[in-house]
Amino acid sequence: QVRLVESGGGLVQAGGSLRLSCKASGSIFRANAMGWYRQAPGKQRELVAKMSMSSRGTTIYADSVKGRFTISRDNANYTVYLQMNSLKPEDTAVYYCNLDTLDWSSWARGTQVTVSS
Repeated sequence: QVRLVESGGGLVQAGGSLRLSCKASGSIFRANAMGWYRQAPGKQRELVAKMSMSSRGTTIYADSVKGRFTISRDNANYTVYLQMNSLKPEDTAVYYCNLDTLDWSSWARGTQVTVSS
């Protein structure tokens, strides 16, 4: 149905920046929204940021990342990005790209982001 391929994770010092990318292929015409979730060890997966695929491109962010992270998209290349600035050790997690349709959701494999103090 949909294949999501992530890139851009890694190790960064606190205060640094990383940009995650997620390229979608397949039945992407059915997408209602794309976004990023994360899961830290011992914690539940949580929403980080999400963007609707409408022309308005409405976005939502977790309170913990507002003002530091920005989600954006490149429609021509079916890619969504997560720009992460002012990273904190508590941002350390596996980050997952997600695509929602009316009927199902698709997940990428996840990319590790580690922020050292």
